[in-house]
Amino acid sequence: MSQTNLYDQAYQLEKALRDSEEFTTLSSLYDRVNADAEANQLFADFRNIQMTLQQKQMQGEEISEQEMMDAQTKMMNVQQNELIMELMQEEQRMHQLVTEVTKIIMKPLEELYAPMVNENEVQ
Repeated sequence: MSQTNLYDQAYQLEKALRDSEEFTTLSSLYDRVNADAEANQLFADFRNIQMTLQQKQMQGEEISEQEMMDAQTKMMNVQQNELIMELMQEEQRMHQLVTEVTKIIMKPLEELYAPMVNENEVQ
């Protein structure tokens, strides 16, 4: 299989993902959240605090007790909004799909390197 053919198949996979029920449902839910001012603001606030805390963790910075309390409050507010909860559930479903597809794509490399990994574990 030529490299060009591999790219062509990757673009076909992209199209299949865009056409999937999971993606179209997720896209529709994002549109609904964006159209709802309250849900949109709640979701944006939640995502912002999530990203801030994640960046701090990655940089090895300590997360303050106040930041944790703010995050918990925003999470409770988000959980009370049915539209956002539906969106987050669909995001999880989409993430699972992408994870499963990635495992399939990576299988040849895992099989290729498995003997090396197993050999190093024995030593």
